[in-house]
Amino acid sequence: MGRGGASPAANLVRGTPAHFQSGKDSYYAVGTCISVGGKFVDQSRLRDGAAGEAPAANYLPRLHVVLFQPEIPYNTGSVGRTCVAVGAKLWLVRPLGFRVDDYYLKRAGLDYWQHLEWQAVDDWAELVRYLPVERHWYFTKHGTRTYTEARFCEGDVVVFGRESQGLPAELLAARPERCLRIPTRAEVRSLNLSNCVAVAVYEALRQWTVQ
Repeated sequence: MGRGGASPAANLVRGTPAHFQSGKDSYYAVGTCISVGGKFVDQSRLRDGAAGEAPAANYLPRLHVVLFQPEIPYNTGSVGRTCVAVGAKLWLVRPLGFRVDDYYLKRAGLDYWQHLEWQAVDDWAELVRYLPVERHWYFTKHGTRTYTEARFCEGDVVVFGRESQGLPAELLAARPERCLRIPTRAEVRSLNLSNCVAVAVYEALRQWTVQ
């Protein structure tokens, strides 16, 4: 690839596996990530120009965590820290109830935020272009199955709703078999969002460890 030319990654269809070579560099796309010279980079973070200009990804995600229109920055910061711990990518679906440079967001994430793989998308339609709904698991108190009944696979997507309202009813109604709940006693209306994410992702890791 000559200097000043467009990055070959710009020609990839997002979320579509592909392999090609440009000069001495070999490129291989997996999901939304592309390997450039052996380093995985999120395609959304690549810009036109030499491939060497693109920042290397911190890790190749084993799991995707989606927060649909989150409202509280401290929760999102805590979720980001958990994602770093387990090697998950965090996705934020706008509109958000805070700025992504919010003080409380970064404070909750401590110094781990710089190590996080994350991406914000404008709406649900954009998210599903990256992450097909066939891999989604929706966490909701309306789920008929508990989260321990699901069999998680690497690359799956766990989706959580707003702190005040949860996920939209139309999303849940479209795929009721993919709706999961975390059991609680009747006295507790709901669990904290960051706690729910931790329960879900560590159950996935537990399953992969015992296989």
